[in-house]
Amino acid sequence: MTTSAEVFDAVDLNTMSPGSLIDVETRNHHYQIECLGGNTMRISGHPDYCPAPVLAELQGSIDREGSVDLGQIKRGKHLLFILGGHLPLTTSKIQSVHVDQP
Repeated sequence: MTTSAEVFDAVDLNTMSPGSLIDVETRNHHYQIECLGGNTMRISGHPDYCPAPVLAELQGSIDREGSVDLGQIKRGKHLLFILGGHLPLTTSKIQSVHVDQP
Protein backbone atom coordinates (compact mmCIF):
# COMPACT_ATOMS: atom_id res chain seq x y z
CA MET A 1 0.00 0.00 0.00
CA THR A 2 1.13 3.53 -0.61
CA THR A 3 0.87 6.43 1.79
CA SER A 4 -2.01 7.79 -0.33
CA ALA A 5 -4.36 4.99 0.78
CA GLU A 6 -7.62 6.20 2.30
CA VAL A 7 -9.19 4.73 5.45
CA PHE A 8 -12.81 3.60 5.20
CA ASP A 9 -15.47 2.20 7.53
CA ALA A 10 -17.06 0.38 4.58
CA VAL A 11 -16.21 -0.35 0.95
CA ASP A 12 -18.57 -1.63 -1.77
CA LEU A 13 -16.48 -3.79 -4.08
CA ASN A 14 -18.94 -3.24 -6.96
CA THR A 15 -18.11 0.48 -7.02
CA MET A 16 -14.33 -0.01 -7.02
CA SER A 17 -12.30 0.36 -10.20
CA PRO A 18 -10.49 -2.76 -11.39
CA GLY A 19 -6.94 -2.56 -10.08
CA SER A 20 -7.98 -0.92 -6.81
CA LEU A 21 -6.14 -2.35 -3.81
CA ILE A 22 -7.83 -2.93 -0.47
CA ASP A 23 -5.82 -3.58 2.65
CA VAL A 24 -7.94 -5.36 5.30
CA GLU A 25 -6.62 -5.85 8.82
CA THR A 26 -8.59 -8.39 10.87
CA ARG A 27 -8.06 -9.48 14.43
CA ASN A 28 -5.93 -12.43 13.24
CA HIS A 29 -4.60 -11.67 9.75
CA HIS A 30 -3.70 -8.96 7.27
CA TYR A 31 -5.30 -9.37 3.82
CA GLN A 32 -4.41 -7.75 0.50
CA ILE A 33 -7.25 -7.58 -2.02
CA GLU A 34 -6.99 -6.57 -5.66
CA CYS A 35 -10.33 -5.67 -7.26
CA LEU A 36 -10.86 -7.33 -10.64
CA GLY A 37 -14.38 -6.06 -11.34
CA GLY A 38 -17.74 -6.71 -9.69
CA ASN A 39 -17.33 -9.06 -6.71
CA THR A 40 -14.31 -10.78 -8.26
CA MET A 41 -11.03 -10.24 -6.48
CA ARG A 42 -7.58 -11.62 -5.92
CA ILE A 43 -6.88 -12.08 -2.19
CA SER A 44 -3.89 -13.07 -0.07
CA GLY A 45 -3.07 -13.00 3.60
CA HIS A 46 -4.25 -16.23 5.21
CA PRO A 47 -1.31 -18.60 5.79
CA ASP A 48 -3.33 -21.75 4.99
CA TYR A 49 -5.93 -20.72 2.39
CA CYS A 50 -4.38 -17.83 0.47
CA PRO A 51 -0.74 -17.18 1.38
CA ALA A 52 -0.23 -15.95 -2.21
CA PRO A 53 -2.86 -14.09 -4.26
CA VAL A 54 -5.71 -16.37 -5.39
CA LEU A 55 -8.93 -15.73 -7.28
CA ALA A 56 -11.97 -15.32 -5.02
CA GLU A 57 -15.51 -13.95 -4.96
CA LEU A 58 -16.55 -11.54 -2.23
CA GLN A 59 -19.89 -12.40 -0.65
CA GLY A 60 -19.84 -9.47 1.78
CA SER A 61 -19.50 -8.72 5.47
CA ILE A 62 -21.32 -10.79 8.05
CA ASP A 63 -22.13 -10.06 11.69
CA ARG A 64 -22.53 -12.48 14.61
CA GLU A 65 -26.26 -12.79 13.95
CA GLY A 66 -25.61 -13.93 10.36
CA SER A 67 -26.79 -10.75 8.62
CA VAL A 68 -24.76 -10.23 5.42
CA ASP A 69 -24.09 -6.88 3.74
CA LEU A 70 -23.66 -8.17 0.18
CA GLY A 71 -20.64 -6.91 -1.74
CA GLN A 72 -19.42 -4.83 1.21
CA ILE A 73 -16.29 -4.89 3.34
CA LYS A 74 -17.22 -3.31 6.67
CA ARG A 75 -15.12 -2.56 9.71
CA GLY A 76 -16.47 -4.35 12.80
CA LYS A 77 -17.87 -7.28 10.79
CA HIS A 78 -16.33 -10.45 9.34
CA LEU A 79 -15.24 -10.77 5.70
CA LEU A 80 -17.07 -13.57 3.86
CA PHE A 81 -15.63 -14.80 0.55
CA ILE A 82 -15.47 -17.90 -1.64
CA LEU A 83 -12.24 -19.44 -2.88
CA GLY A 84 -12.11 -21.64 -5.96
CA GLY A 85 -15.85 -21.33 -6.54
CA HIS A 86 -16.74 -23.59 -3.63
CA LEU A 87 -14.82 -22.99 -0.38
CA PRO A 88 -16.54 -20.30 1.76
CA LEU A 89 -14.31 -18.57 4.28
CA THR A 90 -15.10 -16.13 7.07
CA THR A 91 -12.37 -14.03 8.65
CA SER A 92 -12.04 -12.76 12.18
CA LYS A 93 -13.50 -9.29 12.87
CA ILE A 94 -12.29 -6.53 10.53
CA GLN A 95 -10.27 -3.91 12.41
CA SER A 96 -9.43 -1.53 9.53
CA VAL A 97 -9.94 -1.05 5.78
CA HIS A 98 -7.57 1.00 3.59
CA VAL A 99 -8.11 1.62 -0.12
CA ASP A 100 -5.64 2.66 -2.80
CA GLN A 101 -7.37 3.34 -6.14
CA PRO A 102 -5.46 3.50 -9.43
